[in-house]
Amino acid sequence: MHERKTYTLETEGKSMHFEFGRLAQLAAGSVCAQWGDTVILATAAATDQPREDLDFLPFRVDYEERQYAVGRIPGSFFRREGKPTDQATLACRLIDRPFRPLFPDGYRNDVQVVITVLSYDPDCPPEVLGITAASMALNTSWIPLNDPVAAVRIGLTDGELVLNPNREQFENSKLDLVVAGTEDAVVMVEAGADEVDESDVIEGIEMAHREIQRINALQNEIVQDLAEDAGDPFLKSISAEVEASVRRTVGSRVRDFLFAEDKEDRESLRADIFSEVHEDLDEEFADEVWAIDQVLRQIEKEEMRRAVVDRGQRPDGRRPDEIRDISCEVGFLPRVHGSGLFNRGETQVLTVLALGTVGDRQMIDSIGHTEEHKRYLHHYNFPPYSTGESRFMRMPSRREIGHGALAERALRPVIPPEDAFPYTLRLVSEALASNGSTSMASVCASTLALMDAGVDIRSPVAGIAMGLIKEGEKYAVLSDIQGIEDHLGDMDFKVAGTRHGITALQMDIKIRGVDRSILEEALAQAKTGRLHILDKMIEVIAEPRREMSRYAPRIVTLKINPEKIRYVIGPGGKMINSIVEDFGVQVDIEDDGTVYVASDDAEGIEGALEKIRGLTEDVEVGKVYRGTVKRIVENLGAFVEILPNQDGLVHVSKLDTEYVDAPEDVVTVGDEIMVKLVEVDKMDRLNLSREACIKEMGREAVEEKENRQPRTELTPEQKQERAKRREESRGRGRNDRRRR
Repeated sequence: MHERKTYTLETEGKSMHFEFGRLAQLAAGSVCAQWGDTVILATAAATDQPREDLDFLPFRVDYEERQYAVGRIPGSFFRREGKPTDQATLACRLIDRPFRPLFPDGYRNDVQVVITVLSYDPDCPPEVLGITAASMALNTSWIPLNDPVAAVRIGLTDGELVLNPNREQFENSKLDLVVAGTEDAVVMVEAGADEVDESDVIEGIEMAHREIQRINALQNEIVQDLAEDAGDPFLKSISAEVEASVRRTVGSRVRDFLFAEDKEDRESLRADIFSEVHEDLDEEFADEVWAIDQVLRQIEKEEMRRAVVDRGQRPDGRRPDEIRDISCEVGFLPRVHGSGLFNRGETQVLTVLALGTVGDRQMIDSIGHTEEHKRYLHHYNFPPYSTGESRFMRMPSRREIGHGALAERALRPVIPPEDAFPYTLRLVSEALASNGSTSMASVCASTLALMDAGVDIRSPVAGIAMGLIKEGEKYAVLSDIQGIEDHLGDMDFKVAGTRHGITALQMDIKIRGVDRSILEEALAQAKTGRLHILDKMIEVIAEPRREMSRYAPRIVTLKINPEKIRYVIGPGGKMINSIVEDFGVQVDIEDDGTVYVASDDAEGIEGALEKIRGLTEDVEVGKVYRGTVKRIVENLGAFVEILPNQDGLVHVSKLDTEYVDAPEDVVTVGDEIMVKLVEVDKMDRLNLSREACIKEMGREAVEEKENRQPRTELTPEQKQERAKRREESRGRGRNDRRRR
């Protein structure tokens, strides 16, 4: 249990505080980290004993969002947090990735890091702070970790790189770059960008690493003060006898399958050779059968890396900068709104686009998201058959959520804004075959689908995955890595962008880090590959189609006065429901008065728009209206509704060009009459005139528009009866006034 102690670091005008010994004292390591008003609790725990049955590190990160962190009660039925949001899942992946290569080889204890967001400040993102806090929790515990890790965010605002941008700077930034690193090197990069140049990315990484070194200097001080003695952890190792026997038995046969161009042939040959070695050695090393596979994989890794670094020979025979064969297809599916099929070597991805209305937007219920809704969604599916496997298919995995988010980030800058393209877009990328970077193939297939659907994207986007093989001072940067090069290599560096610049980056390192020269070479080589892929895509479809699919909805927007939204909705939604039913359309209304009308029927859209315009039109002095008599006031005139919920007075003297003794002589309640708006007075009252219409249009024309029957002269008896009723009404009015 740590002594209660706090350490402080000043950064960009806001202090970071790291407090130990106050919270979660039974965890192996814990720290309460505060940056601005963001407060997180990072804990690390591990099992005492290793997992004998595993040949990998069982490390897990959980990122727990709490709605109370922003003063909110969860909107779910149970009023408590449910499964992690996509944003929380992405934060888990972001925090997880820098640490995996830094645990000792052979460490097999279960390790769990939990980041709980206790208070959220939008100027200080908790997921970035979480990487540094997780490192502190691990490094002050008995759990072995080779190096402290820290992370920072870099923005690009008004052409200047900004360290840890606040919310306002971030919203105006062309770059969202998160970098994690040790004191010596960068170990993880994640970025979204708006066609940013490679040189700006490199400078951003350099700026980030300088700040990372400053944070890690504090971590080293904390570790010296508080770290527990980890002792000598149990590291799963292989006996010299097993290793020697396996190497002697397999000989040079690993090369027989390693350089097979076809993945299926390679896997089949590999399985046969591995099986033969097991037949020879399983009985002799019955207690170390797991070690036989370990040695075989190590030999495979050594052979592949030696061939690449020493001879420039890749498993499928390509040069280091060579891209596999590419083929593209659009319009693959007949009834969808857009589809793109992208093949690169043995990797194949189909992306399908569905266009929806504003009402189809996704509501965001994440504490760290600046938007309430998303209109562009990108989902990625990785079924087991894509790698020739059979397994249960359940909810999307963290990997699937992460790959979908990466493709979404790559394409978001080129999606047209909502005011120019008022649609909700959902892209679904189906990984049909996988042998190297289906995430970057998803970017390419999605660009094809968008252009096939007629979405006016700013520029086509392509993606490529870069690899690295590093042996001592010798290394090779590989373009368009396939599965075996990813698995046995040192780096997976995904780069997406247009001809004009980068839109997304994701880099994971399996070694202790890479320096600037390797990053520059990888980005330069990636740009060459990206442009090559774009050329192949443009050969199939050079620009978005001019006509959208006939199965896609047509959406028209209309701007109305926000104060008149209630007229379109009507009491209890009666009016909007009648519009939807009468015209066969879908109507969505924003708080700012933007109305979206969607339908496959152009006439239905026009009819609905006309109805909405009528409900929300502003009155215009001098304009003639056909209104409905709503109320008659004796000796005063008639109140006529000329637009929904807008009525005015036609004074008795303005009901006709001839003398009118009483309003009832000309109109009754419910009559439709022609009136002209002659004035809106200082109290916003409408003064109307039927007399002006008769003078301008003629009596016959007015009465024809009013559907009036020709006037007949009243008999003396009728005149006498009407006068009697008026006198009785006036008498009742005088009596009422006396009583008051």
